[in-house]
Amino acid sequence: MDVRFHLDSNGQDLTVQHVQDVEPILEWNRAARTEQQRSDWGRHVARIPNVIYVRWLDEEHRKGNTSLRMFTPEFDAIVQRKLEDPEWAYLRVDKPALQVGWSWQR
Repeated sequence: MDVRFHLDSNGQDLTVQHVQDVEPILEWNRAARTEQQRSDWGRHVARIPNVIYVRWLDEEHRKGNTSLRMFTPEFDAIVQRKLEDPEWAYLRVDKPALQVGWSWQR
């Protein structure tokens, strides 16, 4: 992931841009979706590009959740909710609609 800094023409405002080529990750997700996962233990759920993690963190900060940090239990819960949203289903590799039985949620 590249981080680019842009100084506004007024010389005071700074914009930080995160850039990542996500195509290899999305291609890996498409391929992984076709493979059967033989175990429920350690089931791979998703491969998420870093720029998406940063986007989700920024969204939470804009909502006022400024104490949130990546890879904490609170952030993990947000990621879980995002992955259950149809908008982000393309990141999943575990075919959630085909699962049978119970699932544990916090």
